[in-house]
Amino acid sequence: MFYAFFTGFFLGLSLIVAIGAQNAFVLRQGILRQHIFYIALFCSISDSLLIGIGVVGISYYFNDFINEHSKIIFGLAALWLFTYGLSRLRSAFRANSAIIANNSKSINLLKTISIIAILTFANPHVYLDTMILIGSISQQFAELNRVYFSIGACSASFVWFFGLAYGAKLLTPVIQRPAHWRILDTIIALIMFNIALNLCFQGGWF
Repeated sequence: MFYAFFTGFFLGLSLIVAIGAQNAFVLRQGILRQHIFYIALFCSISDSLLIGIGVVGISYYFNDFINEHSKIIFGLAALWLFTYGLSRLRSAFRANSAIIANNSKSINLLKTISIIAILTFANPHVYLDTMILIGSISQQFAELNRVYFSIGACSASFVWFFGLAYGAKLLTPVIQRPAHWRILDTIIALIMFNIALNLCFQGGWF
């Protein structure tokens, strides 16, 4: 139970922490204190929905395929995570910039949600990370543990987006220092390598 939950939690958190357009927008709005609750809620629910679709879809519609080709699928998922971990290490060693949020005039809630919706659903990586990667990795857990894994992954989204939105002001001095991003990227890489190694064992590669 706890292993499944925390595997899902740390995997979800590791995938989502990398600063992209969506996270940068949430961070910016958090610093400006504009519609932060609705933005965090929208992002969290969107992630959870995609994770649920991925886990349920793969579990019920591709279960036989997963069982038959589990070694290949877990191997590819492990390779994906290992490659992602290497990219975070590369980023850690090459980090030389910080995120800067510029002040600007407030925009209404509808326009704000429209922007974050585009940044969320127009990004192909969100589907690869949530529906395909998390959905595939969930298959290593049986029945109820798969539910705990999914809850853990969804919880990571809520913790991250609400923490980022409401903690943006406090995080500002931290995120402006490349050294702090190097530490964060290194931690993410280690988590990815650990989960990839477990997948290799689950798939019978070792």
